[in-house]
This record gives sequence, structure tokens and C-alpha cells, in this order.
Amino acid sequence: MMVKPFSQACENNRQPIFQVLQAVLASSRHVLELGSGTGQHAVYFAPQLPHLIWQTSDLAVNHEAINSWIDEHPAENLRRPLVLDVDQQPWPVTGADAVFTANTCHIMSWQSVIGLFAGLEKLLQPGAHVVIYGPFNYGGEFTSDSNARFDQMLKQNAPYRGIRDFEAINGLADEAGLTLLDDHAMPANNRLLVWQRR
Repeated sequence: MMVKPFSQACENNRQPIFQVLQAVLASSRHVLELGSGTGQHAVYFAPQLPHLIWQTSDLAVNHEAINSWIDEHPAENLRRPLVLDVDQQPWPVTGADAVFTANTCHIMSWQSVIGLFAGLEKLLQPGAHVVIYGPFNYGGEFTSDSNARFDQMLKQNAPYRGIRDFEAINGLADEAGLTLLDDHAMPANNRLLVWQRR
């Protein structure tokens, strides 16, 4: 049996993220979480949002971790992970009226970030919300020394990784028919970006 993975960052950021999600997802019915990772966010958010279905997803390699958290913290409205690679379209989901993803844009390649927004454009109907959490640069500059060090570490692990420019991300969102509603400052020099499908 695997040792259940644990992310301290997830524990630290879940409440600030939830405070925003609670309002943004108030009228949503089916949320797709892209890149559910350890599964910690899903098991925390889903039971507190009982009016909606929380659908986890990730690459197959991460499913055992996500399922281990769901096994320990089941919820009626929490769904086990779909195998979903943003580059493989169409995605294996229909009917989602909101998408949430945390700490994914700087882990995947830029080409995959483009694929993510192409998938959102195909999936979402007008009025749907997209919420993305993570570190971003503004005006081509790091917002903190810690983010600059984090970016260096990411690139050492894999050259295609790195903190993305907010302006480039928002440009992809605009092309996908999304309008920026909010840009929330979060702890540890992160942001929570909220868009709505036009």
C-alpha cells in the first residue's frame, strides 16, 4: 500500500483559495479540477460545496495518490479522477460549468498551457467560470525574490517549466473567449485568477 502523498503548500493555501471559490462557484453545478495532484484540494473543497459535483482529473500516474485521499475523505459529490492530459483533445468530460486548477501552468510546458486554454474553449459554455491558482510574473518581472528562486529551481528540474507571465496567460484566456473578472493576491506570492466565458 502506498504512503499517502502530502503537500504542505496545499494545506497552507486551501482556506484562502476556498474563500474565493465559495463565492465564484456559488451557482456552479459541475466543477472540473485539472491536475488534481495529491487530491488534497479536492477532499477539502468538495464537502464544503455540497451543491456541486467536484470532478478530479490528472495524468494516470497521479491517480493512486488522488484515490488514496478520496478513500480517506470520501464525499458524496466528489468524483474519482479521470485520465486527462490537456494536450489530448477532446477531453473526456462534458457538462462542466466551471474549471479549477492549482499550480499547473508553471509545471507543464508552454505548449501544454496553450492546449489547456484550447480545451477550455471547447468545453465551456457562456457564463462558465475558470479559476487558476499559482505564481505569475507581471510586466515580465518576478513579484518576489522567492518566486525568482522558485523559477530557477523549476527550470533546473525541467527546462520547459517556469513561472508564466500573467499578460501571456490572460491573452490565451481572451482568445478562448474568457473575460478576466478578478486577480486575487494570495499568500506566498501567489495569485488566484478568475475568468468567465463570454
